[in-house]
Amino acid sequence: MKKIISLLIRFLPRPFLQRISPLGLKMVGIFYAGNNVECPIINRTYRKFLPYGRLHPRDNALCPGSLSLERHRLLWLYLKKETDFFTSDKRFLHVAPEQCFLKPFRNAKNLEYITADIVSPLADVKMDLHDIPFSENEFDVVMANHVLEHVKDDHKCMTEIQRVLKPGGFAIMQVPIDYSNPKTEEDPNITDPAERERLYWQRDHVRLFGLDYSGKLRAAGFEVKEIKYARDLGEKAIQRYALPSEEVIYFCTKPA
Repeated sequence: MKKIISLLIRFLPRPFLQRISPLGLKMVGIFYAGNNVECPIINRTYRKFLPYGRLHPRDNALCPGSLSLERHRLLWLYLKKETDFFTSDKRFLHVAPEQCFLKPFRNAKNLEYITADIVSPLADVKMDLHDIPFSENEFDVVMANHVLEHVKDDHKCMTEIQRVLKPGGFAIMQVPIDYSNPKTEEDPNITDPAERERLYWQRDHVRLFGLDYSGKLRAAGFEVKEIKYARDLGEKAIQRYALPSEEVIYFCTKPA
């Protein structure tokens, strides 16, 4: 199963995977029935989650019912327990929408929910993050997870997100991070997909962020809190929901 999933996500186009994966994984999920782990997004339990990952697939990662990964479940719990995301009226821009979030976000009556992507068939609006086609101060929340490692100019994209946020609004922009490296690694001269995969963990990544990521967000005008939320939840929750224990949530707000 690990090898099959690794090959599929490494070499099949993302729009194609987004169309075919939901039904196939739900069928696979029948064989994972049990009560050892739980996906809080759909409140469903399993014997274990599926493996997931391109180069080194992780055990117990992908929920077959919601298609959530560890980071998605962590972010869901944070938004649910620590913010007013689900309780206050919000105009919300979701860039590169994750499949696990689409239905619950659309069903949240407090959210005016707009999805956007440059290629995804799931998105309402086709747009380039370097040039967001919305006015200043338009959104209460912007989410763009695992996007900034793909774009040509990450600073420009960050400032665009900051521009369309309302004062006091917040953004979530999670990215892959090498926590062992103090600095972001990038070189526009590296164009070979195999070399990008080796250096940046994926064939279509153009950089691998380091511990300077929060500084980059602050340079774009955000106030940033770095939150190790899985640790706050404790080991029992980490095991139950299969959470990434070291993941840092970068909670970015636009100064009021």
